Amino acid sequence: MANLGTESRVGGFRRKALWLALAASPLAHADPVSLEPIQVTAEREAASDIVIDRQNLDRYQADDLNDVFAGRPDVNVGGSNSIAQKVYVRGFEDLLLNVSVDGATQAGALFHHSGRLSVEPELLKQVEVNAGAGRATDGAGALGGSIRFVTRDPEDLLRPGENAGALVKLGSFSNTDGYKASGTAFGRLSDNWSTLVSVSQSDHEPFKDGNGERVAGSDARQQLGFAKLVGQLPADQTLKLSHEVRTDKGERPQRPQWIVSGFNRLYDLDGRRDTTTLNYGFAPSGNALVDLEATVYHTESDIEQNVEDRWGRYFGFSKNTGGDLRNTSRFGEHSLTYGVDYREDKVNAGYEDDKKAEQQTGEVLGIYLQGDVWLTSRLLFSAGARYDDYRLKDNNDQRFSEDEVSPSANLAWEVVDGLTLKAGYAEAFRGPTTQDSFKLEGSENDPDLKGEKARNTEVGFDYRYDRFRLSAEVYRSEIKDAIADPLLPFRESIYKNIGDLESDGYLISTGYQWQALSAGLSFHSNDAEVDGQPLTVYEHNLLGNTMGDTWIADLAYRWDRNLEFGWQGRFVKGIDGLETSVGTIDKPGYGVHDVFVHWLPTGSENLRLTLTVKNVGDKQYLDHASNADYQHIEDYEGIVGMPEPGRDIRLGLAMRF
Repeated sequence: MANLGTESRVGGFRRKALWLALAASPLAHADPVSLEPIQVTAEREAASDIVIDRQNLDRYQADDLNDVFAGRPDVNVGGSNSIAQKVYVRGFEDLLLNVSVDGATQAGALFHHSGRLSVEPELLKQVEVNAGAGRATDGAGALGGSIRFVTRDPEDLLRPGENAGALVKLGSFSNTDGYKASGTAFGRLSDNWSTLVSVSQSDHEPFKDGNGERVAGSDARQQLGFAKLVGQLPADQTLKLSHEVRTDKGERPQRPQWIVSGFNRLYDLDGRRDTTTLNYGFAPSGNALVDLEATVYHTESDIEQNVEDRWGRYFGFSKNTGGDLRNTSRFGEHSLTYGVDYREDKVNAGYEDDKKAEQQTGEVLGIYLQGDVWLTSRLLFSAGARYDDYRLKDNNDQRFSEDEVSPSANLAWEVVDGLTLKAGYAEAFRGPTTQDSFKLEGSENDPDLKGEKARNTEVGFDYRYDRFRLSAEVYRSEIKDAIADPLLPFRESIYKNIGDLESDGYLISTGYQWQALSAGLSFHSNDAEVDGQPLTVYEHNLLGNTMGDTWIADLAYRWDRNLEFGWQGRFVKGIDGLETSVGTIDKPGYGVHDVFVHWLPTGSENLRLTLTVKNVGDKQYLDHASNADYQHIEDYEGIVGMPEPGRDIRLGLAMRF
């Protein structure tokens, strides 16, 4: 897919129309408003496979990762407990993806039984997902693709001619007897400088499942502070400086992705993440050869668990420091992006008397090149390559060094007006990196450990006619020499190359807009395996999981400019007789319905009421992305993920000043 930039840079309307076709993402609805962030993204680089915009987040009052990705059939979120949520793209876990917030890479894992990603949906402008190894600009270690969380700027909230404003939001959640409150102040400090400050707090009691039973260990108390400063400097320069502090506290099971049981009791589990990011841009007008972007970031994450009746407090720490420097040069209709990125990782763990007794350090240096060339007015060729050099010193003083070059190539051909055929091949590489902090003690790396190599091949098409859209793609993703510590009960944990991961599947999406009514339908089917054995989160933690065929359908209707309502359904086919190394398991299917109503009672965005009902039918189910039920297998009682929440009525009030 292309790095086309604005219409003026690609030669007119025809190529912009092709760009929109190439940028088509498998959205769950055809509302044309949701395409606007795609065009914004295009000014930086090629469009992502999936773009989730602010409108989608507001409709269902997104409160966590599950809400953020609820409308995407090829993205799954497992773990109903907020601190245990993990994201899967085409069956691969997020640890196999390059995940960033405003360019700050979120690397490393703190605890294999908890999630490693935490975001505040209220701060997000949009979310971009590139599924499968792709462009050289996706970053280091993007074996399964990349996820980019993009936060709001002050200018995204300020209205024309406005110098200051504030947004206050209050929300109630019936299922958890919980609430969420946030306040955001934003304004211009001068003609060239603006700022944004946001704070939020949420408090949730344990939720009720579809049977009306409280699920122990699912409570959460979260706080967030975020500040961003944006400056328009002389000579077409832009500077952005942001800092975020996010905390999550609660009483959770010792292994928070499983239910509470006799061996999995409740303990205090607290997490925190601090991220500072500096973004710089320089794009002098009239100079097509210079479009410079630089990012520098520092992230510190930690987790603390108090197993008070056994070993007491245990701590895990992760620190990531890095940067990215790239420039895009445009030669008429063509473009070339080239740059270098670097990241240093440090992971520590220990007991209260020596919190950082265990340590691993790693670093990766990448050099990349990505070009987009129009061979004809209808045929676009994109090619790139990146070189990555990984180094690791583990907790046993072993040293590893691996490097590799990863090429990619894509073609997009507008056969006739509105119909674009696409095909691509890409590779990605990841050398040995720092491991799960809670496993540092008592674990080791195989001395012969080598890097992982991903290959992704996909073909598809996108068709648009008036307000109708139809797209499809077929893909195969392979990760050779995947690194993991195999499931070996009562044995030392050893990280080794366990085999080859494969993810095969296809995605179909269609949508139609008719006056005030929009409708969408999408379907995703995927098989994820390691050496022929289906991936399961219990056996292949931090690698992947198996999900049933998934349908997403939705309708939205705008009654007038002040009232909008809609419905979304997610339907997952059951899986019977899934073979694992410890026995056969089943994953029952389910269908879940959500509805929303947006109302502007005064006819102005200054006051907005939102009513959202999640899981309208109060369905009792276990998400396929969560740990499956192993309890019918002898000696595996209590090995099952938490069920999903039952019906949740959310009432939100937003006041704009």
